[in-house]
Amino acid sequence: MDPLTHGLVGAAATQSFADKKKIRPAAFTGFVSAMLADLDFFIHNPADPLLNIELHRQFTHSLIFIPVGGLIAAGLLWWIMRQYISFRELYLYSVVSYATAGIMDSFTSYGTMLLWPFLDTRFAWNLISVVDPVFTAGVLILVGLSFYYRHRPHAWICWAWIIIYLLFGLVQRERATATAYELANERNHLVERMVVKPTIGNLLLWRSTYEYDEAFHADGIRLGLFSDTKVYRGESASRVYPEEAYDDYMATIMYYDIMRFSRLSEDYLIRHPDKPNVIGDARYSMLPTSMTPLWGIEIDTDKPDDHVSFHYFRDASPEVRQTLLQMLLARD
Repeated sequence: MDPLTHGLVGAAATQSFADKKKIRPAAFTGFVSAMLADLDFFIHNPADPLLNIELHRQFTHSLIFIPVGGLIAAGLLWWIMRQYISFRELYLYSVVSYATAGIMDSFTSYGTMLLWPFLDTRFAWNLISVVDPVFTAGVLILVGLSFYYRHRPHAWICWAWIIIYLLFGLVQRERATATAYELANERNHLVERMVVKPTIGNLLLWRSTYEYDEAFHADGIRLGLFSDTKVYRGESASRVYPEEAYDDYMATIMYYDIMRFSRLSEDYLIRHPDKPNVIGDARYSMLPTSMTPLWGIEIDTDKPDDHVSFHYFRDASPEVRQTLLQMLLARD
């Protein structure tokens, strides 16, 4: 989730049990502590472009790191908060709010290593977009009311809102998944694996990506609340098998990086349609029907002993924005 939403959820967590007189310092502590886990985003190594995406949502988001993360947050905040609450209270608020970071991120689509270092699995329940203004607005209003009136019940209502919204995301995900399987059956495709994710900022328009016959197929699925489901048939792209495509480069840094990216992408690998030297993640694109990856690695076989380069392919052109809006509004 975005940092603002993380902070607000952390504040809601501490407000829900803090004493009335301490709701405001508890909220401030929760807001700051919940955002600290995302500091891993700033870990970079110019010589190794994949390090950042490899470490993001890794150890700082792990369940085992929560007591440490809470302690770091409490240590950073102690000189500001010591006149308002004891260190014991500060640490308790910090731990509780820090814990919400990894858990809330696991409900999004990118994936979070909750059980690192015991498992490298990235848990992604795909119930909500990384940025969802409706969700954030509800949390902001209720946390703000709790802060202003020093009233715990507003924080309790906030948690009801969070749970209800995520449950709605679960229902929408299952509806989208069922529609995606129906669409595959219409094509006489036997789905080998599938992932269904919400598009940015909403729970109405979803992207399904499934594998069949050594290719990935993407479709947009718009789920109305009081209207029929609308399907936007998308593009297909051949799957890339790095072990076969680059077997001549085994034991090189380039090959090692390709396999790292393959693991991070859960083997949903395709080539960029306009850049044959770029391998991208088929699960993400600017449009739910597109097979132009949102990010990928550029491979230079003339430099097998160098790290690959990592690139984003965000296209926020008026045409793309208009197409996405038309899909979101269920228009042709």
